Amino acid sequence: MTQVVVEGIPFGTKLQQLAAADPDGVGVVVVSVDGKDRSLSWSALDAGANQWCRALQARGAGVGDRVALAVANSAELMLAVLGCWKAGASPIPVRWDLPDWERNRVLDVIAAAVVVDSDSLPAMRDEALAADDSAVPEVVPPQINGICSSGATGTPKVIMSTRPGVWTEGLSDPFISNWQGTTRPQIILVMGPMYHTNGFAQFNFLLGGDRLIVLEKFDATAALDAIERHRVTSFTATPTMLQRIAAVPGVEDRDLSSVEWILQGAAVMPPTLLRTWFDLLAPEKVVMAYGMTEQLGLTALRGDEWLDHEGSVGRGFRDTEIRILGEDGKEAPTGELGDVYLRSPMTGSYDYRGGAALLPVTADGFGTGGDIGWVDADGFLYLADRRADMIITGGANVFPAEVESALSDHPGIADVVVIGLKDDNWGRRVHAVVEPKDKSAPPSEAEVIAYAKSKLAGYKVPKTVEFVTEIPRSAATKVSRGAMVQARGG
Repeated sequence: MTQVVVEGIPFGTKLQQLAAADPDGVGVVVVSVDGKDRSLSWSALDAGANQWCRALQARGAGVGDRVALAVANSAELMLAVLGCWKAGASPIPVRWDLPDWERNRVLDVIAAAVVVDSDSLPAMRDEALAADDSAVPEVVPPQINGICSSGATGTPKVIMSTRPGVWTEGLSDPFISNWQGTTRPQIILVMGPMYHTNGFAQFNFLLGGDRLIVLEKFDATAALDAIERHRVTSFTATPTMLQRIAAVPGVEDRDLSSVEWILQGAAVMPPTLLRTWFDLLAPEKVVMAYGMTEQLGLTALRGDEWLDHEGSVGRGFRDTEIRILGEDGKEAPTGELGDVYLRSPMTGSYDYRGGAALLPVTADGFGTGGDIGWVDADGFLYLADRRADMIITGGANVFPAEVESALSDHPGIADVVVIGLKDDNWGRRVHAVVEPKDKSAPPSEAEVIAYAKSKLAGYKVPKTVEFVTEIPRSAATKVSRGAMVQARGG
């Protein structure tokens, strides 16, 4: 862990400056599920953040504390996050629809001073509305935020940024600026939930003066409608989102002329889908990036570069260096597979809550998330696998051990292994291989799936279940997930 020292403007002060410079300008538009817009001016954002700051402080949140925000994309979520920073606290967005079993484990790890959820939100909203909206004293949050995740052990963890909450121009610098200019302020469509890194990161651009168009819930047609109605210039999306938008009937006739560039992340983009978006926009308007919430570094490339390096996830981006290490710990030759290590000015600027060990780092500061890949002669990185066990389904990360932990409590299950299998819709689907306790009367697939739904977030629930007589384990009780995936077609 590295405690980062940064010179800049405290987040709360930066918001106050934006409000003073353009009080009536629109900073955020929240698009409801029924398509209605709710606009918040810069002055409304600043005043609302001051009110939420006081409401949070009244409930015990102060400098250095953590606030859990189990709230869907909404104006209230935006104001609560900004209010946390005004109070010097670290906002930690949490999935609002978690079953109690999973929710309680996550909240235990967060150990928040205040929890804002469906139960407490109505009262907190009223408390904020009744609070003074004048300026609050300037403070610096010691840690910007946390992002909830899961470890390979199946236990929750929270990835905490150790960067303080001060704004610098670099935080709001668009990815595309490495290749070309773009219109500022940007009009950015936020499609995904803000409990995900890609969604939450858009607050950096809000503080840079860009306008956010926030969907309460992703819907492909609603996204296209918002792009046209608000003349969106940029957005970040997962491959699954891009696939669903591209599948909307008549998408080729929709007006995407305002879009200057898009960023794709969370999973490697299928080539056919990527070419579809090249046709909808242009190769030069599509940027792909690879990184992780732990901020070890980033790689990126633009669509026209991808055409010359098909399948790559890019070169080192903004001072990120790439190193591929073989099993012997030595640097692998060009073109040979090995563990992907990255080094950047931000490497190590995170910490875990939940007891997980930090990611491995070499003596000279290169860190790895466990991904396997190789680089070509031009320095472009290619991934062979994104962590040995992790399943990326629809752009979301699922750790098999967490699903196995939930299913292992089922009275009819003796043993279970969860793997990811190829799927045209999801990229990879979560598949459970179950050894039943009673071989003559196993639980049904529907029963196993229903049980999983009672304990896990929906995206983690197995989409398919297979029953076997015995799980193939070694004498040391180890199982080869790779062999099981290969036996089922990859």
